[in-house]
Amino acid sequence: MTIRERLEQLEFQTLAPYAARSAESRGRATPELPDPARTAFQRDRDRVLHCKAFRRLKHKTQVFLDPEEDHYRTRLTHTLEVTQVARVLSRALRLNEDLTEAIALAHDIGHPPFGHTGEDALEESMRRAAPGMGFRHYEQSLRVVTQLEREGQGLNLTLETCEGIAGHSKGRKDLTREEDQRVSTLEAAVARLADRIAYLNHDMDDAFRAGLLTLNQLPKHLVDYLGETHSKRIGTMVMDVIQESDGKPEVKMSSPMLQAMNELKEFMFENVYYHPRVQGEREKMSAVIGRLFDYYYSHTSELPENFMPVDDSLESRAQAVCDYIAGMTDRFAMQRFTTLFLPRNWGAVTL
Repeated sequence: MTIRERLEQLEFQTLAPYAARSAESRGRATPELPDPARTAFQRDRDRVLHCKAFRRLKHKTQVFLDPEEDHYRTRLTHTLEVTQVARVLSRALRLNEDLTEAIALAHDIGHPPFGHTGEDALEESMRRAAPGMGFRHYEQSLRVVTQLEREGQGLNLTLETCEGIAGHSKGRKDLTREEDQRVSTLEAAVARLADRIAYLNHDMDDAFRAGLLTLNQLPKHLVDYLGETHSKRIGTMVMDVIQESDGKPEVKMSSPMLQAMNELKEFMFENVYYHPRVQGEREKMSAVIGRLFDYYYSHTSELPENFMPVDDSLESRAQAVCDYIAGMTDRFAMQRFTTLFLPRNWGAVTL
């Protein structure tokens, strides 16, 4: 018996009856021989962790662009905090931690530079260039792992991990007690809840640090219910999910907690994500993305070889440019903008 087989056997013995099991995975788009030491979901996790798109997350904005101090979250640290919350939930509920971790690590891997501002700008550019097309970061994350990574080969992840990546986000929509049909496993449901638990709390923490918010500005009933500190609020939310879901074939929050979380989400959108100080930078970031998109859409021959459109149709050209820009880090996007649109100092000025 191999180590992998022992691990698969252990899953059958210890996981909840409704947890995903590695040995029962529906497989990969391209079949592969099993690994002697790792389960299918462990291999997914490792492939995500070691790919280039994951490493680029360290230079992508979460909320605050190019911070002057080192303690604001980036898209990478956001991903790690989501993964930590997801693993706590998955272990407590006796779900498959490896599948949960693979989904959580990959959930934002297709996020463009400049956070959700970049996402909105790419959406607008795509619709302008090729009507009927658009951009959603979770769809791009799936595209990264299935088509773009490894020079166009993709990571060949299991279907369970791919489905979890595709269904992780609800954007600004309220969470409900009824799970979206796109969530195919309880591990995917855990990753979705962990994403919102993590980002609401760490974005609030960063907003306090940036001076955009104070604790006194939060609705008092939310502070009383969720807690006054970062760790207390996360702990309160996590325990609510565990208490509501333990021993059940579903992952959910209580109605009062769900209402509090949705209210907190709206508060953050109104008071942080669209704060005037943040909004001013949003306009600049949108302009960078829009100008880059328009330039490369008109000059597709200047795209790197592995991003060349497959044909000259509007859709193919738009997708190629989108793939290139979505993969950029903040600093690379600004570097390309500077190179393309700002004059360089050649040491001489003609009068």
